[in-house]
Amino acid sequence: MIILSYLWILFLIPLLTKKDDSEVQWHAKNGAAIFGAEIICWIVFMIIGIVARHFVFAGCGIGVIECVIWLGFLAIRIMCIVKGAGGQRFRVPVITDFAEKL
Repeated sequence: MIILSYLWILFLIPLLTKKDDSEVQWHAKNGAAIFGAEIICWIVFMIIGIVARHFVFAGCGIGVIECVIWLGFLAIRIMCIVKGAGGQRFRVPVITDFAEKL
């Protein structure tokens, strides 16, 4: 269930089914916060992409930055899965703080 917590929208499965397990709930909320941060980044990049379409070289730079950010999110998810499977917690500075407030 901890691994499902970090697989994008599948965080809903442990969040809704394992309400009595505090460890699984912590990981599910952390996965939900990471998913939310990804959605926010996606929306921001969609808006920037619409604006940057009018500038020739800005689109290429934005595309590179976007790829780096998505690879960063993937690395965070992998680290969370590895730590969670080992019985530990991986704290993402701003995102985990937000998840703990939920």
